[in-house]
Amino acid sequence: MSGLTRIAGEYSLPFRIEHRKRKHAAGSGCALATALIAIFAGAAFGQTSTSGKPLPGLTVTYASPDGGKVLSTEMETAPNVWLYVPAGKPPSPFLPSGKFTAVWNGFVSAELRGDFLFQAELQGNLKLEINGALVFETAGTGSVSPLSKSVRLNKGANSFKATFTGPSQGDSFVRLSWTEKGPITVPIPSTVFTHLEDAELQKSEKLRLGRDLVLEYRCLKCHVGPGAAAGLPELATDAPSFEAIGARRNYDWMARWILDPKSLRPSAHMPRALGDPKAKDNAEAIAAFLASLKTEGSPAPGKEFSSEQAQLGKRLFEVLNCAGCHEAPDAKQPDPQKISLKALGEKFSAGALEEFLLKPEAHYAWIRMPNFKLSTEEAGQIIAWLNSKGAPPKAALAPTDLEMLEGGKKLIQTTGCLNCHSLKLENQFKAPPLAELSASKWNQGCLAAEPFTNSKAPQFSFSPAEREALQAFAATDRASLTRHVATEFAERQARLLNCRACHGQLEGFPPLEIVGGKLKPEWVKALLAGEVPYKPRPWLEARMPVFAQRAEALAHGLAMQHGFPPQTPPEPPVDLEAGKIGQRLVGVEGGFSCITCHAVGPLKATAVFEAEGINLTRASSRLLRPYFQRWLRNPPSIEPQTKMPIYFDAGKSPLTEVYGGDAEKQIGAIWEYFRLGEKMPPPKGAE
Repeated sequence: MSGLTRIAGEYSLPFRIEHRKRKHAAGSGCALATALIAIFAGAAFGQTSTSGKPLPGLTVTYASPDGGKVLSTEMETAPNVWLYVPAGKPPSPFLPSGKFTAVWNGFVSAELRGDFLFQAELQGNLKLEINGALVFETAGTGSVSPLSKSVRLNKGANSFKATFTGPSQGDSFVRLSWTEKGPITVPIPSTVFTHLEDAELQKSEKLRLGRDLVLEYRCLKCHVGPGAAAGLPELATDAPSFEAIGARRNYDWMARWILDPKSLRPSAHMPRALGDPKAKDNAEAIAAFLASLKTEGSPAPGKEFSSEQAQLGKRLFEVLNCAGCHEAPDAKQPDPQKISLKALGEKFSAGALEEFLLKPEAHYAWIRMPNFKLSTEEAGQIIAWLNSKGAPPKAALAPTDLEMLEGGKKLIQTTGCLNCHSLKLENQFKAPPLAELSASKWNQGCLAAEPFTNSKAPQFSFSPAEREALQAFAATDRASLTRHVATEFAERQARLLNCRACHGQLEGFPPLEIVGGKLKPEWVKALLAGEVPYKPRPWLEARMPVFAQRAEALAHGLAMQHGFPPQTPPEPPVDLEAGKIGQRLVGVEGGFSCITCHAVGPLKATAVFEAEGINLTRASSRLLRPYFQRWLRNPPSIEPQTKMPIYFDAGKSPLTEVYGGDAEKQIGAIWEYFRLGEKMPPPKGAE
């Protein structure tokens, strides 16, 4: 056994991108290439370590050149040598668009010494160096390169450097793969890449954290800067609408929330907006005014539920993995990282919780609570269980004093509430625009280290590390707030939406790290938008929730993280003759009997003994072709627990009478058959 053959699967123990390592402690041609290489060979790529412990992934530094000089650089971590940058877009929000160079640095580790061949699919130029020696250099215009020469990897860590230069025109992309034997390459497992901490990386991580905080805390809602037209989806982020909110929220809960959001939810992003000695009275006045906002369509009174419904609700809570984000109402140990469900009766007015569960985004488009497409019956079951375990409601009657209501209305207009929350009311709150806030002012007001007194500035309670990151970001030109980079958006939203609470944790939910290299972005977008009318894995009780507002940008970013385009390139017309052979291969007579476990359209699997597999008519609409090919060659290399058998060995098929046993041709024929989708004729043996 040699090299890395003992690594279990191309995606085993997937690399998980940490969120910026949040440390809350105190031109063209040879001349340009030579200039860039000289800079990249300097300290930024010297792997100067502040810690001897290897960290997952590689560092990647982007540089924007101009006439042989580097205008700016930006460093981050990456799981692999995967990259896709559409024409006219930058590789990083901190760089301008245009031609760029990306350099990955770190180590590739081998358990034993072995020889490997590399290959790249790319549009641009790629140079690969291992242990200081040039081992592979190629250029492509959207094509797959020839295999490299054989490259020796020593046991243990081998220094690794890959340099990619994008083309002068068109999209830039690269996907590096390898093989230890044979001509068929596979993605390099991200688990074999490591890097050492780097001072430049820490600086870049700090800038990215500062930018993330500006977006997450909606800073530009008060300090006007680039608008939604600038291209960043998150600049359109809203907050819960105030329209008719009195029909949905209880007065007492709103008063306590407005006074100090973090006292009710430690993870709250909403600031404490009232800082004078009359803060409690003012919070109650605002809550009283909001409680008076009731229009037509108010929720019906709360329903009575049975103990049987409560038991069904508990099971549904488990099936949907609500505990991934929420602390159950009967939890023994409080978890400040999760949102408690113990006091929902204090928050929602009678009947409003059902309305919320059925459509969480109804009054808040960018809410992080997903839509599970619950039925009214299911919503009732969950409410029954929550009510049976939660604290009794404390729905105090709201004051109706006209003077108090008028005072609350005035406070709504003057304290900044309407910068985030919508209501047909004049907004009288003004804050300095972003352009007027010099870096020296980013330690005042809402960024002051000490709680304010008699100040109109909101208090966000940022940690020292967060304030430091925001101040570092303030020192930039802030042009990054006008640049949308889909991969960066996907990484941030996956963290905010807590996608990894299910993906890679629950059976049937693939690790998030493989999704972009597996599924077509068009299908992912439809799935996230709630437009897929079927369950792709029918044996699972769990269900994929809907995040409609983020669906398109998130799908694009996930694909581009793997070096794939945001739209799947069109294929040639279906090869009908090959499709006929694929039909035979899927069937029982002279085929692999795929229909034993898989349905084909309305035709059920013929002899499934545990759980039915995916419906084959939907395979080509879901899967990227490269993933499909890798899957059929060796399913356990991707999913070690799969029940899908290996039919092909070293490029050979046991069905030698078809294409002479050529595995790749047979896999291609099956793909052509699957491409017919709902028009697939049933294979022989299907009932």
